[in-house]
Amino acid sequence: MPQQKADTVKEFDFTRRDFERVRALIYQRAGISLADSKQEMVYSRLARRLRATGMQSFGRYLDDLEAGRMQAEWESFTNALTTNLTSFFREAHHFPLLAEHLKALHQRERRTLTVWCSAASTGEEPYSIAMTACEAFNTLTPPVQIVATDIDTNVLATGANGVYPMERVDKMEIERLKRFFLKGKGGHEGMARVRPELRNLVSFKQLNLLADGWPVEGPFDAIFCRNVMIYFDKDTQRKILSRFVPLMKPHALLFAGHSENFLYVSDSLRLRGKTVYELDQRGA
Repeated sequence: MPQQKADTVKEFDFTRRDFERVRALIYQRAGISLADSKQEMVYSRLARRLRATGMQSFGRYLDDLEAGRMQAEWESFTNALTTNLTSFFREAHHFPLLAEHLKALHQRERRTLTVWCSAASTGEEPYSIAMTACEAFNTLTPPVQIVATDIDTNVLATGANGVYPMERVDKMEIERLKRFFLKGKGGHEGMARVRPELRNLVSFKQLNLLADGWPVEGPFDAIFCRNVMIYFDKDTQRKILSRFVPLMKPHALLFAGHSENFLYVSDSLRLRGKTVYELDQRGA
């Protein structure tokens, strides 16, 4: 029994006040609203940062962050608290609609089409978009360019590298796997690399949706913002959507996550399909 009690003792003190400070800082920095239930998750993730920086207490760590004595640490702080759950062709119903959208637009306008994946995580989503474009036009060089952004620089590096464990891709159809990935050999056995042609369709860059300026140039033919708005409160959602609207071409599509509903926070959009939106032209 005494041993069991000792095992539950935390390495660092983490008070409710520490948690509230973290909540305020990540909200200011990234717009993320942490629920009360996330206190243990926050401790676990930030305890690693205390060890990495040699800090002995959360109070000192947060004091130094707020005072500007650890400017370089802000990126690691934000990365640690960003949740990145993703997979190839997640919410698969979106991709046939995207394919039809891209083909119809190109047939009508005969130009390079642009897609912005605004929460790219480790790259599975933008590469799924790229594969969809290749299949829609039956070529590894479709007339499509994809901008993939995320606030977390670590996951962006993974996406840009385009190398994944085989278990991340083994649920994909064998034809897709053969067409779009190279199987690792020797020291890279058990890994799969995205083909160079696919990587050439995607440009990765860091972007904070709460930042005053966004390093992307619209307007876009489609925007993916899936499973990220759920971490923002309604005011933050409203602000971000209001900034998406001018970056959408008149017939652009906006793809949301399965548990997100943008109609409640924007009157500029109307539902086109299951969690897919387009600009509401009725008031235009």
